[in-house]
Amino acid sequence: MQRWIRKALLVTFSIVTLGMVAPPPALTMQEIKSNEPTKRDVINHSSVTNDHFSFEKETIEESILNVKSSFIHYALEKAETQSIEKFGSKIAPIIESEFYHDILPQIEAVISHVAEDYPEEALHSLEVTEKPSGGTSEKIFHIYDKTTGKDIIRFHVRRDQPPHEGYWFNFHYHTHHDNFQSHHQLGDIYWSKNTPPQWLS
Repeated sequence: MQRWIRKALLVTFSIVTLGMVAPPPALTMQEIKSNEPTKRDVINHSSVTNDHFSFEKETIEESILNVKSSFIHYALEKAETQSIEKFGSKIAPIIESEFYHDILPQIEAVISHVAEDYPEEALHSLEVTEKPSGGTSEKIFHIYDKTTGKDIIRFHVRRDQPPHEGYWFNFHYHTHHDNFQSHHQLGDIYWSKNTPPQWLS
């Protein structure tokens, strides 16, 4: 309704009723311009925008969690396989129970820490070495960056023989942060007083 017509009807209504009756709402309402957003439009738009942002944020967080959990699962599976392969058929049956109970959970914690430290895009380039070393060598497996070819973390097992105690297998890891100098303890498994067989045997 035109503005001037509305005003004329409002004045006429007031004169006829001598101001004793309130004019109908249709005459007193202001016309809303079609290109101006209403309060409802603003609320709805804000709600949709917030929902969209929240959805995007959740999707990104879920994506990062999926990448990290996939990496942890992949690396842990490799850790188990490489360890059992390194122990060989002579050592594995004797120490594998303790390895699964005491050492593997520690390896998982370290791998999880690596996954937390690395950005999502960098995790895609991390790989686990395929072959543990045999003989008396320490290497179980390394995690390395396939784009640079450089090791990130090295998981090793060393034979220790403290005086009058027999042989122990010392599981530990080294990181690139100090150029693989420090030993970070994972745990020890006792062998016996006899010399253990060679790895991979």
